[in-house]
Amino acid sequence: MKNNRRDFLKRSGIASAGVILGAASVQAKNNSISPEKFPQEFNMHGYAAPKLDKIRVGLVGIGSRGSGTLQRLASIEGVEIIALCDINEAYLQRAKEFLKDTHHDPSLYSESEDSWKSLCSRTDLDLIYIATPWKLHAPIAIFSMNHDKHVYTEIPVGMTLEECWDVVNTSERTRRHCYMGCGSCHDGMSAVVLNMVRQGFFGDLIHGEGNYIHDRVSDSSRWVRDEQGWFGYRPWRLKENIGRHGNLYPQHGLGPIAQMMDLNYGDRMEYLTSVSSNDFSMGTKMKELSVTDVYFEPYEGMDFRGNMNVTIIRTHKGRTIMLQHDISSPRPGSRFQLISGSKGIYHANPARVALGEEWMPEEEVRLLVQKFTPQLTTTFAEKVKEAGGIRGTRSYERVAVSDWRLIDCLRNGLPLEMDVYDAALWSAVTPLSEWSVSQNGTAVKVPDFTRGAWKTNKRSMDVSLQQGGNTNLV
Repeated sequence: MKNNRRDFLKRSGIASAGVILGAASVQAKNNSISPEKFPQEFNMHGYAAPKLDKIRVGLVGIGSRGSGTLQRLASIEGVEIIALCDINEAYLQRAKEFLKDTHHDPSLYSESEDSWKSLCSRTDLDLIYIATPWKLHAPIAIFSMNHDKHVYTEIPVGMTLEECWDVVNTSERTRRHCYMGCGSCHDGMSAVVLNMVRQGFFGDLIHGEGNYIHDRVSDSSRWVRDEQGWFGYRPWRLKENIGRHGNLYPQHGLGPIAQMMDLNYGDRMEYLTSVSSNDFSMGTKMKELSVTDVYFEPYEGMDFRGNMNVTIIRTHKGRTIMLQHDISSPRPGSRFQLISGSKGIYHANPARVALGEEWMPEEEVRLLVQKFTPQLTTTFAEKVKEAGGIRGTRSYERVAVSDWRLIDCLRNGLPLEMDVYDAALWSAVTPLSEWSVSQNGTAVKVPDFTRGAWKTNKRSMDVSLQQGGNTNLV
């Protein structure tokens, strides 16, 4: 076992100072970088790139998330899937098979780990979609924008503050969009509550709470490996939980609150503080798994992140946000959780509203939902119905309003509803929280990626659908 462990450490680089011992010092260094002191080169917020009747797409990463996105994008009018890239040839062939009866006939790239560069260098692509391990998101996004492509990336857009700034600077210089997918901003009650907030139903906002609570340990099926050694947790993502202590996935809980609080356009984050519990699950799970599968032996005794991280953020206007991250405790999942204002409060799971000390009856809440369901949600529902209903067995295979609206904005030459500044800000919470945890919860300043433009930027998220909305599903 000791030899297995030593070989594993060498192969994965887990023992390197940059992964375990150096994490805090790297983030402390990044925290000293303050490009907001320099003028903004070009404000990408509200920027409308020239419209594209046809969106020619190249996808990098066709595993579980990428294969789902392939299905979603293929369901939207005006999308043409031109090229696919993955280091696993089997995934590419599976994707090709899925598209065989459609008008899509993509070229395939899998020769090496750098094959994505060949794909992103093509001159017949408009949009690059990124669904690789996290460490490649920023490099691929930057390379793609430098080659005149818009970018749609899975969460996060960058893993360090330096990467977040590089993405922002590249987007401004090239005037290419960088959109980080975060469907929780558009879906379900998030859009309804956002509409209620904007119409003043809750008064002046005071506090918001968002989570990424998603038990990935208790379900034994997640740990069954396939013939290629892959399992439900993903080997690369398991390693991201070693030697890193902070909120590793804040975007889904934070995104809706950021939209409701007008962060980056009317308000901004000023500082945050973060603390983490010990690990009470992952280490035990690795020990349990290694009894029957030697693959997991090297993971025994690793420094896994704590079960629960709690991060508190204060904004310029004096509002507060609480974010929680826990993917290894046995509990029901949740994302956007609560928004509280001077007139009332919304609480999810189940959806509840109060304008005083008592929760409204369920029937009154249903009537509120009907009243405040925005046109964005209604129009998308109509498009889905016209196309024959929702398709796909897994959530990320089913086309979402955020996917549809992104393509709709590009086809109509409209500003995106979540821009590069949102991507950078929401991603920056992770390295900042890691630094704060390493310093026993010390408060840390949050960079202003807009370089002051938040003071005059107009709201994003056109929930009333005043423009566009004419893209169909197929």
